Amino acid sequence: MEEVKKAPVNLYIESNPNPNTLKFVANFMLIPEGLNFDYPTLESATNSDLAQELFTFPFVQGVFIMSNFVTVTKDDATDWEEVKNGIKEHIKNYIDAGKSVVDLNKAYEQAKEDQASKPASSDIDENIKGILDEYIRPAVEQDGGAIHFHSFKDGVVSVVLQGACSGCPSSTLTLKAGIENLLKRMVPEVKEVEAING
Repeated sequence: MEEVKKAPVNLYIESNPNPNTLKFVANFMLIPEGLNFDYPTLESATNSDLAQELFTFPFVQGVFIMSNFVTVTKDDATDWEEVKNGIKEHIKNYIDAGKSVVDLNKAYEQAKEDQASKPASSDIDENIKGILDEYIRPAVEQDGGAIHFHSFKDGVVSVVLQGACSGCPSSTLTLKAGIENLLKRMVPEVKEVEAING
């Protein structure tokens, strides 16, 4: 089946609180709303040719794809001014060629396998997830990242930070001052919030 040619691709660059990440925003959706894909390594990018290509740049240390944007994480030694236009051009050319940024069939298969191995969640888990989705996720997405509930045990909520939020200097402050305070106020059982990858 022939791929339908999309409107001209326009990309603009947005900075965020993490100085090592930039958000490359397209003028249309790249993947369906509500999905996101985090590639902290080349090996993890099994369902995204775009992410694999971006990892060929020696300074790229992570790729995160969501909605209408791609967040790229670079190493400390590289200056964005020297490389951001090359990354932008690469992403634009890739999308212009009509290629999918993520192989959704592969992604759905992997998600099904992951879901099958997860234990059932409790009412408190569901309450915490709802609060994260409603109050926290939109702000985190605005900065080019994502937050996911991992677990709740002994009063401690564990979350996974992805994209621009992973390794961001201000993410610890956001986690403690913002997310932890909100969850403690709304879910009395919560005593602490921790990032298991941050």
